[in-house]
Amino acid sequence: MSTAVLADLLPAATLPRARVRDVALVVGGAALTGLAAQLAVPVPGSPVPVTGQTFAALLIGASLGTGRALTSLLLYTLAGMAGTPWFSDGGSGWGMPAFGYILGMTLAAAVVGALARRGGDRTVARTAATMVAGMAITYAVGVPYLALDTGMSLAQAVEDGLVPFLVGDALKAALAMGALPLAWRIAGSRDGSDRV
Repeated sequence: MSTAVLADLLPAATLPRARVRDVALVVGGAALTGLAAQLAVPVPGSPVPVTGQTFAALLIGASLGTGRALTSLLLYTLAGMAGTPWFSDGGSGWGMPAFGYILGMTLAAAVVGALARRGGDRTVARTAATMVAGMAITYAVGVPYLALDTGMSLAQAVEDGLVPFLVGDALKAALAMGALPLAWRIAGSRDGSDRV
């Protein structure tokens, strides 16, 4: 099974060009996550909004692979902690109930990148499993952090910080299930190889 991710298909004839490409991908991934975080919709009764941030982080993981995705999300997280206003609703810092989801997305992007290196983004079924794994990791970190930060019980944090987001996450997974395998089909048809 191939170990390539979509970013590996971008040409870089020399090592210096490959490094420039990778830096651009890492910075671009952080910026995309910051932009996606601004697509925020409040959820009544929850201190955590629905954002495009999780979707961006998981796509970055699948597209860039483990190392670049982890670096990209760490850049996003550290810059936001340092004051860059690109967390949801232009927020920054780490003293917010939703910060655990940012930490979870960072870990999820790395795991999704590792799964993509094993072909986890090549078919609809594998992409679905990869996205579910990434979302589960995001919640496994975000929900307990929400409980600790707000003083909620874990059951209340699940009710406020997980349940309202399941339908949206299913839609995000469906988008990824269409986009990633299609990208591989297009990449395969452009170079005459079968990458699916």
